Amino acid sequence: MKKTIVILSGGNSDESEISRVTSIEIQKALNNNYQTILVNPVDFSSISKMVNKIKEIMPFIVFNGLHGAEGENGSIQAALSLENIYFTGSGSKSSAIAMDKFLSGKLVKSIGIPVPKQVFLTNLNLDWSKLEDLNFPIVVKPNDSGSSVGISIVKEREKLAEAIEDAFKFSKNVICENYISGRELTVTILGDEALPVVEIIPKNGWYDFVNKYTKGTTIYEVPAKLSTQEMSEIQQKALQIFKLFKCSVYARIDFRFDGTSFYFLEVNTLPGMTPLSLTPMAVKKSGLNFNELLEKIIRLSMGKYEK
Repeated sequence: MKKTIVILSGGNSDESEISRVTSIEIQKALNNNYQTILVNPVDFSSISKMVNKIKEIMPFIVFNGLHGAEGENGSIQAALSLENIYFTGSGSKSSAIAMDKFLSGKLVKSIGIPVPKQVFLTNLNLDWSKLEDLNFPIVVKPNDSGSSVGISIVKEREKLAEAIEDAFKFSKNVICENYISGRELTVTILGDEALPVVEIIPKNGWYDFVNKYTKGTTIYEVPAKLSTQEMSEIQQKALQIFKLFKCSVYARIDFRFDGTSFYFLEVNTLPGMTPLSLTPMAVKKSGLNFNELLEKIIRLSMGKYEK
């Protein structure tokens, strides 16, 4: 008899559409070896009711295929932990830290890894004078969302207010930061290993939602064309950050590289698993196929509970 896995799918975030694609890809890959059941948090009036449903199903593990909101900010992780339900990926504290981009940046900066100069804004106290310290272009982004939702790159002062207003539609807190010109790079950590670095090269514009999820709009170099020293440096920085946040199992760490320094952008504790997602690209280059990646995530996740 096959073991049962619950796959969390969809959710309440602005990334729910991407989560559904991720979870369907996970389900297709796992169906041969497991009985899989998709569970969407939006079908329940509360997280606790969703957890009660999962308890009724009695899976041997929950595979978290959510992106953003309660699926990635530690809320669901905390609820599952309280009921002793095993789940994939990082725990509640690491998830909460990684989801808070401003806090993440402060922590990473404290260990000597460069972070773009940032200004933190709240919709309760919008202090425009703080922005005078930044240079254009300025990146404006919600403090706790992903998939480039609500992000703008502002080159002219007169467009800044509109970009900030747009970002506030997705979060009560917004970050404005100096844009780092150069290359966009990302490093997946799987277990205790940094996988091949992926470089992201949009054909037009920047790596926004359209370029992330539209086939043919972005070129991916795997591994990125870096010197041996640069490759080692960025992988070591990614591992440092992974350990600093006490992440577990897997995560993806994003950087900008200006040719001299690697600037930390964010940690994704639940990287996408769509056909265009970056972590499966890095894993494939390391020698594992998609099914093997998912099995390793399950095995490493179970290992957390066996210690």
